[in-house]
Amino acid sequence: MSPDDEEWVPEVCTLPTAERPLRVAEFDELFTTALRGQTRLSSTAARWEFAVSSAAVVRDLIERESDCCSFFTFLISTTDDAVLVDVRVPVGHETVLDGLTDRAGHRGTVR
Repeated sequence: MSPDDEEWVPEVCTLPTAERPLRVAEFDELFTTALRGQTRLSSTAARWEFAVSSAAVVRDLIERESDCCSFFTFLISTTDDAVLVDVRVPVGHETVLDGLTDRAGHRGTVR
């Protein structure tokens, strides 16, 4: 699967198909401009670290993603210098998380 391949977007996503490339582009922009680190915690969990200056954008995008893809569990926390997003998917949706972490890895500064 290439990072530009959207086959990882699951059918259970309620975002209209025509809007999906726009949402992917929003994640790409966030990963490119604000991602400071990514850690894969398990096959069903990851953590992203974003620049604290991106807090409003992170919260808005994660809230909208939660609305259309209810299988995601996101936990957002902040420190003095970072916004941390813990993302989890249930067993069976690992390819969705793989797709997002692959995109992040190709666009951000990851570890």
